[in-house]
Amino acid sequence: MPAGSILVADDDAAIRTVLNQALSRAGYEVRSTGNAATLWRWVSQGDGDLVITDVVMPDENAFDLLPRIKKLRPDLPIVVMSAQNTFMTAIRASERGAYEYLPKPFDLKELIAIVGRAMSEPKERATPAPKGEEFDSIPLVGRSPAMQEIYRVLARLMQTDLTVMITGESGTGKELVARALHDYGKRRAGPFVAINMAAIPRDLIESDLFGHEKGAFTGANSRASGRFEQSEGGTLFLDEIGDMPMEAQTRLLRVLQQGEYTTVGGRTPIKANVRIVAATNKDLRILIQQGLFREDLFFRLNVVPLRLPPLRERTEDVPDLLRHFFALAEREGLPPKQIDQPALDRLKHYRWPGNVRELENLARRLAALYPQEVINLGVIDTELAQPAVMLAEEHGASNPDEGLSVSVERHLNRYFGAFQNDLPPPGLYHRILREIEYPLLSAALAATRGNQIRAAELLGVNRNTLRKKIRDLDIQVIRASS
Repeated sequence: MPAGSILVADDDAAIRTVLNQALSRAGYEVRSTGNAATLWRWVSQGDGDLVITDVVMPDENAFDLLPRIKKLRPDLPIVVMSAQNTFMTAIRASERGAYEYLPKPFDLKELIAIVGRAMSEPKERATPAPKGEEFDSIPLVGRSPAMQEIYRVLARLMQTDLTVMITGESGTGKELVARALHDYGKRRAGPFVAINMAAIPRDLIESDLFGHEKGAFTGANSRASGRFEQSEGGTLFLDEIGDMPMEAQTRLLRVLQQGEYTTVGGRTPIKANVRIVAATNKDLRILIQQGLFREDLFFRLNVVPLRLPPLRERTEDVPDLLRHFFALAEREGLPPKQIDQPALDRLKHYRWPGNVRELENLARRLAALYPQEVINLGVIDTELAQPAVMLAEEHGASNPDEGLSVSVERHLNRYFGAFQNDLPPPGLYHRILREIEYPLLSAALAATRGNQIRAAELLGVNRNTLRKKIRDLDIQVIRASS
């Protein structure tokens, strides 16, 4: 007796043949078609215990067909295949109720395992699709080559439990990526738990991560579960992993090596069924050289490295991101907004030191504070000038020059303060110069309302040098209004 009936829809005859043979050998009854109309007729008649379908077919896109199938037969598991191996395809498949997404080319053993799992699971668990409209739940926005590469990597990672190390500057969306790996992966039915190492007192991190027993330390009046226990069966996101103290690093290494941990004050090992995703905006290799991070732990965490590019490296995504944030603001009750081309060009030339988070904040301000529906260049110039002009107020200085000076001093102290009595690593000068030169010059010009003579005096450079830097760095000078 067959283990179940499977309906296959793919316009590629070779793929239909391979699937027919493989699934038949696995004990399933298989019916296949090259079009969506026949698939819909079979499903409408109540045929099939599971559907395997390609996205693109000659008569209809599977993403248009899936909602009708789920409405008619909500318990019917659907496995979606696609040669468009992008994260956005995976998101759409999940949003429309697919049980699983499988990028082409696929592994037949993996497909058979997915089919077996779908057939054996309770029907009410077969379609844990995210809630919300299509564009509400898209966690990552952008069509730049850099983001397309991110999508391709994420698409390959969705059906694995590989440990992922996400690196990138603050505001690039590291937690969004971690959340996407969970929400659209095979652990999506489990919990997603996030912990920021920089936000927890160092002496409490071990207890927070692994839990503690009653009496383990002063104030431990009862047993408390840790983040590992809370994320059992799901994903644990370790943000700012570079701030984890060495003692906790040793405990974490044991989890990654042996798959078990002990609570603080406990003796009995506890098995851990958790996927680890870590993130940092620091260079862990430098921390290793300084003796602040374990090299063996780094290699355990860095199984799949994933670097998120700063927004200045993908400014072609600014229009899509801005439309996305305007749409979110509108759904929250703020008035609709658009932006004209000169203003958009200005934003695409901005360096975005705060990355995507800074752009999102700007979009919300534009939606909330400006009455006009179409945002023009004057508004954008005013908004982008605000951080530099407000430096004096922010730091308690009496004028913009002083505020800028205080801000630069604090910015440099962030770099050198981390080294204390140690020598900085080689090349630090050029690294700092590269990262702060553009925002420093832009801030000086904004603080002086585009007066290059005053800006050169403020910076202590020759005016011709400043002009060359403005040209080389393509800095947009904000002129003083008349």
